[in-house]
Amino acid sequence: MELPKEFLSKMKDLLKDEFDDFLQSYEEPKIQGLRINTLKLSIDDFLSINPFTLEPIPWVNGGFFYQEENRPGKHPYHEAGLYYIQEPSAMAVGEIVDPQPGEKVLDLCAAPGGKSTHMAAKMQQQGLLISNEVYPARAKILSQNVERMGIKNAIVTNETPAKLAERFPNFFDRIMVDAPCSGEGMFRKDPGAREEWSIENVEVCAERQLDILGHAATMLRPGGRLVYSTCTFSPEENEGVISQFLKQDSRFEIENVQVYPGFDHGRKEWVSDAAVNMEKTIRIWPQQVRGEGHYIAVLRKIDEEETTKWKYAKSLKDQKQLKDFFQFAKETLKQTPKGEFVIFGDQLYLLPEGMLSLENLKIVRPGWHLGTIKKNRFEPSHALALSLKGSDVQHKWNLDKNSPEMMAYLKGESIKAEGPKGWYLVQVDGYSIGWGKLANGVLKNHFPKGLRWMGI
Repeated sequence: MELPKEFLSKMKDLLKDEFDDFLQSYEEPKIQGLRINTLKLSIDDFLSINPFTLEPIPWVNGGFFYQEENRPGKHPYHEAGLYYIQEPSAMAVGEIVDPQPGEKVLDLCAAPGGKSTHMAAKMQQQGLLISNEVYPARAKILSQNVERMGIKNAIVTNETPAKLAERFPNFFDRIMVDAPCSGEGMFRKDPGAREEWSIENVEVCAERQLDILGHAATMLRPGGRLVYSTCTFSPEENEGVISQFLKQDSRFEIENVQVYPGFDHGRKEWVSDAAVNMEKTIRIWPQQVRGEGHYIAVLRKIDEEETTKWKYAKSLKDQKQLKDFFQFAKETLKQTPKGEFVIFGDQLYLLPEGMLSLENLKIVRPGWHLGTIKKNRFEPSHALALSLKGSDVQHKWNLDKNSPEMMAYLKGESIKAEGPKGWYLVQVDGYSIGWGKLANGVLKNHFPKGLRWMGI
């Protein structure tokens, strides 16, 4: 593997005696990992149906190494959202943020969604999770992953940190800043990161990271936890950014957290005028654990409580617009969802509890997507299917993962079926994967066209 010469020179100066082991790690194959989605099933339940060769990742409950030949991204269980494919070192971040059910949580740089979906699982559908991504195309991918994992309490935004800071001062209990970086820690698995790297880009990234942290600080409530992470080795973007931030904002201090024994500590000697307790920050090295490079700093906001008045989101007042949805729910679901309904265009959503006003914000997904309000009827969304269990619906149609009918369904084909007319929750081995509508002995396919398996 060819690495940038300036990068190698820089790392040799920093690591000294450790450099040879570091360099040797690039001769090893990239590490693959998946994390079980505990919103859908328990770890034990997944292991009882697991079709892959898995080995537990020591630093994350429900995380597993897998072999490349397993190809879990090409399995019906992936479409059902039973797991999320994620780089093993990155899983440490969600574990350290450790959000609790009922809290208000922000993932400020969230795409493609690994850390957001990890935090959502810990929140158990309780509280508010805002997952933000500034780039529209990436925000769409983030939204799709939120949907696939069956998350009900998340809002996906497509905003700048500055715009969000205006709307949410002193609001969140926990904030995750997985900052855009030079990507040095991903060189082993991402050739593009190697090609785009430069000393100049490292400096640009550090400036941007400091700016993002400043806006995140505004949005964290006093006593709240701010977790900063990067997938780079660069001290300028890690210890350097944290040191500068703490000098600029005296309301924060570095918090000590319990970590896996193979993890390293921050290197205060690598930056001038390092902040106090810099050794409490975390470095993950590919020569020390089975994972890529990562840096994590946990900060606590320690200033006094500030009084802030917030403008909360308005729910739909005219319930007449929901009559077709309520009729669908009566016929299809065992319990009708309750809460704050909102209509965006012809799309119906249920807002997470405690959401502030959505006015003048770029919203990709304003909550739990229930479906489309059409003329004289309601059509349920794929997101609704993926957030339901068999016990939530009147009718379900279960398919074996290896059956021809399962493959036909994923390709968008109809299936022969007998039963009462109406909407059916289609399942793979008992776990929801989409909708079908049964009439005249045929289960009409409602698996989204953009997700269908072609040419298989």
